[in-house]
Amino acid sequence: MSKLLAALIASLFASVAMAQTSAPVATPAVTKAEMKADKADTKAMNSEAKTDAKADASVSKTESKASKKKADAAADASKTKAKAQAKVDKAEPSDKAKQEAKAEKTEAGANADQAKANVKADTKVAKAKADAKSDKTKAAIKTDKTKAEGQADVDKAAAKQ
Repeated sequence: MSKLLAALIASLFASVAMAQTSAPVATPAVTKAEMKADKADTKAMNSEAKTDAKADASVSKTESKASKKKADAAADASKTKAKAQAKVDKAEPSDKAKQEAKAEKTEAGANADQAKANVKADTKVAKAKADAKSDKTKAAIKTDKTKAEGQADVDKAAAKQ
């Protein structure tokens, strides 16, 4: 019985050893394709990172300009309103109503100009953000395409073995 058991165990080990296959040895063509794909992937990822940084910088710059334009518009409106109010304060009592009407009209115009400047600045920021998102998406797609092409080249080289 022990000889039978020993024979069974020995045959089990032999069949397990035969069932194991060694990993396919990478051929020089596969190795070369993998290196080329890795190099292209790295280059594409660096390009994508550069594009992302450039897009973010563009958005920041546009936001900064918009903020400055809004501040300038607010300052101009305040200055215009202050001048109009100064005229009202200096006006003769008989002329005060007329000056107040003019001041209200001037203030309304200043408010409208400020609102127009704010809308224009916000529109530029929104456009910059949309452009940045588009650029980032294009770069990501290009990177994915490069990775897929590299993997296809590796697979093609492996299939030729």
